[in-house]
Amino acid sequence: MMATRSAGVVLHRAGGVPGGVEVLLGHMGGPFWARKDDAAWSIPKGEYGPDEEPRAAAAREFAEELGAPLPAGPLVELGEVRLSGGKRITAFALAADFDADAIVPGVFTMEWPPRSGTQREFPEIDRAAWFDLDTARRKITKGQLPLLDRLPALLAG
Repeated sequence: MMATRSAGVVLHRAGGVPGGVEVLLGHMGGPFWARKDDAAWSIPKGEYGPDEEPRAAAAREFAEELGAPLPAGPLVELGEVRLSGGKRITAFALAADFDADAIVPGVFTMEWPPRSGTQREFPEIDRAAWFDLDTARRKITKGQLPLLDRLPALLAG
């Protein structure tokens, strides 16, 4: 069985302290994440199949999760991370601004409450925000942290 593959974008802009950088993260939607904040945010990302290129999947998922097209600009490869469950995430960095308050998130359906037989819809991302790198490191899920750690080196050179 092949590992699930996802692709996403680390959208970044100058901000915070002089010479600093901010990244856009989305708070994961649904009942499991509702009362969590630290380690409950993610880059906009999603799964893709063997017939789709990671760059195309990253752009598609950005649009699906945030309800707006990926801003124009070059996608620079940040590499891949492997999560504890085996999923692999390929990420790309993109320097651009984006209105985090204007998202129109996609939705997913799940049984809630568990074993109730009731299907409910929840937003994939219930809010988005810009964070300086130190704050983002606290907010992002543990498995995606290496992506943020790679960004300063990418920007420096």
